[in-house]
Amino acid sequence: MINEIAENSKAGVVRVKASIFNNVNLFKVSDFLYFRAMQEEFLHYIWRYKAFEQEALKTTQGEHVTLTAVGQYNTNAGPDFFNAQLRIGTQLWAGNLEIHVKSSDWYLHNHEKDKAYDNVILHVVWEHDTEVFRRDNSVIPTLVLQPYISEHILLNYTNLFEAKQQWINCENEFPKLSNFKLQNWLETLYFERLERKSLDVIKLLEASNNDWEAVLFKMLAKNFGLKVNADAFASMAEHLNFSILRKVQHNGLQTEALLLGQARLLEQTHEDPYFNSLKKEYDFLKAKFKLNTENGITPLFFRLRPNNFPTIRLSQLAGLYHKHQNVFSKIIAAESLEAVYAVFKVQTSEFWKTHYTFSKASKATTKALSKAFINLLVINTILPIRFAYGKYRNSMDSDAVLDLITRLPTEKNSIISRFNTLGEVSTNALHSQALLQLKGVYCDTNRCLKCAIGNALIGG
Repeated sequence: MINEIAENSKAGVVRVKASIFNNVNLFKVSDFLYFRAMQEEFLHYIWRYKAFEQEALKTTQGEHVTLTAVGQYNTNAGPDFFNAQLRIGTQLWAGNLEIHVKSSDWYLHNHEKDKAYDNVILHVVWEHDTEVFRRDNSVIPTLVLQPYISEHILLNYTNLFEAKQQWINCENEFPKLSNFKLQNWLETLYFERLERKSLDVIKLLEASNNDWEAVLFKMLAKNFGLKVNADAFASMAEHLNFSILRKVQHNGLQTEALLLGQARLLEQTHEDPYFNSLKKEYDFLKAKFKLNTENGITPLFFRLRPNNFPTIRLSQLAGLYHKHQNVFSKIIAAESLEAVYAVFKVQTSEFWKTHYTFSKASKATTKALSKAFINLLVINTILPIRFAYGKYRNSMDSDAVLDLITRLPTEKNSIISRFNTLGEVSTNALHSQALLQLKGVYCDTNRCLKCAIGNALIGG
């Protein structure tokens, strides 16, 4: 980056293009160049992790500051840190703390009108450009943090966000990370991803009258559709009261007719006897239970491998619910990966052994769920719902979750492949799920200051 900066900078001010800054001013101190247009989030990071010299802190009025506790970081409305403890001069203070790039930002954000800021004991800033007063007209002590941050940390921060046509900000430094730090962060990211997914599960639970079996059916249906037909299968499950499936699942023909019919795959006309048998059963169920498919989404066949045709996947899903009366109970009781595989040891009905569609016969094959497909179900359905159920029951077993996810092979997609070019990062499904979380939630949104990898690189 420094090579790209103009050589003539006698005034100490130059410009550089950066991925998150547009024409950001820089200033020169002891032959190093730093961002003048500082990010408030970076100052939060510096304060939160005490990444500054603490021995000779002074307020703008020359009073010594002795820090005891930085306080609790607040990401919601109100002061940035709660319950900080420090001494200013001879006076011991306990209260809240606010951080800004400039002192005048206090007024820009209208804090002088908000009583939530009356108990701020220290205003920490990068640049002091005005005095700040409480509503009772008393001056809030101000600490300018800029002189106490090391050149090393500032340069690392600058380099991390430097404009290079990179896939992720830390692409060059990623291979240098310690394996211990990386593995700990990946485990944290995986559970963070599970936490997010568990919120979706709880929403489904609320919409399903606290019926866990119904929730599992909706989740399985969506994932049986894979990427292409996820929405169509989810729509089918959403518009089907699970109590109806419960009533017919003892009958294999009716179960398959119900799912194919609700997925709008029985609306055409075919001469095939099996198609007509299914259609007859569905018409009976439709009349009996007042079913409708008006808002449904018709599944796609285009560009799918035959084994992933919606007819095949729905027949397998029907087979699962015909074989097991209580699928949710069985997967919760499964204590090993092998036990989970046993639950999903199902195949299509007899007709589909010689067909992929209703219109044409094919070579006879047994179309059972493959281990690779079951692995995807474990990753995207079984573990998220087990995690959510454990939290719901206050009986979460993190070790059991880790045992299952680490025994599954890594997923294969463009994101995982790209990470693996930076080093052999992903060797199991925990890694691949964590890396998807890392890329989508942190890298793509420049949240390096919230990322353990970014923290390590800046502080390193």
